[in-house]
Amino acid sequence: MKVAEVLEHWNQEDSPPSIRTLYHLSGLFFQDLERFKEAWAGLSRERQRRMAEGLVEIGETSFEVDFHDIFRFLLSDQDPEVRASAVEGLFEDETPWLLHNLINLLRQDPSPEVRSRAAIALGRFSRLAEMEDLDPELSQKLRETLRETIHNPQENLEVRRRAVEAIAYFGDQEVREIITQTYQDPAQKMRVSALFAMGRSLDAYWNKTLIAELENKDPELRYEAAHACGELELKSAVPALAPLLQDADREVQESVVWALGQIGGGEARRLLATAAASEDQYLAEAAAEALSQLEFASGILEVPASDEEE
Repeated sequence: MKVAEVLEHWNQEDSPPSIRTLYHLSGLFFQDLERFKEAWAGLSRERQRRMAEGLVEIGETSFEVDFHDIFRFLLSDQDPEVRASAVEGLFEDETPWLLHNLINLLRQDPSPEVRSRAAIALGRFSRLAEMEDLDPELSQKLRETLRETIHNPQENLEVRRRAVEAIAYFGDQEVREIITQTYQDPAQKMRVSALFAMGRSLDAYWNKTLIAELENKDPELRYEAAHACGELELKSAVPALAPLLQDADREVQESVVWALGQIGGGEARRLLATAAASEDQYLAEAAAEALSQLEFASGILEVPASDEEE
């Protein structure tokens, strides 16, 4: 199927479009990309949004497709839902070009949803900056933008909390103060992001706080606390994580299993082995997977005979 046929199919408003046809838009050469851009304006707003969402869905499940140039084009679309999808679709892009554009979106886009998506995406650039894999000037500009967003009282709460999560990778004293302020915020969602940021910061300063939050009545807070314990590979949290394997909330259970797999050690391995033998099939499968990954990471898996002979 050619690009023109795909676009014609999507332009037929009397029939539902097939997401599978979008595979043919992968890796467009210049002329086909230009045809796509020309035809894009002719699609209805609803079809544009569905196509953008469909491209994201395919890109997240298939490593063989390449919609990179399309998403770059859609990043400046007039519709905020399309721009938000474009940000999400560029999840593997770590170029300075995208960094500049994400910063501009966070600072200037009129849509809170787009600014929120931009803040989330900037998190991976913060990680690059902390690893010293980002130009120092760009790193400083990124940090200043996130800081301005966090301290802007007029900014949407969702955008500010995502900026806190994004800046957490820097993990220094200023970030510790930002996380402290966020943790003390009366808004529950801000506290959720604070716990998430604690884990991302890899700052042992938060160890006691995270262990204490494992007993929080709010399952979302327990979930983030458990996940952060895993990020920090916090062995002292294992006794507090153990009872949460029986938590009434499935997502909390999942987070605890993941955390134990990250923490490792004899007790964590024993807990996972017990959970893997549980009659609860959901818990058993999750624990078995975590145990398998833990053993692989620890080098416990048997070395293949062919490797031994070499």
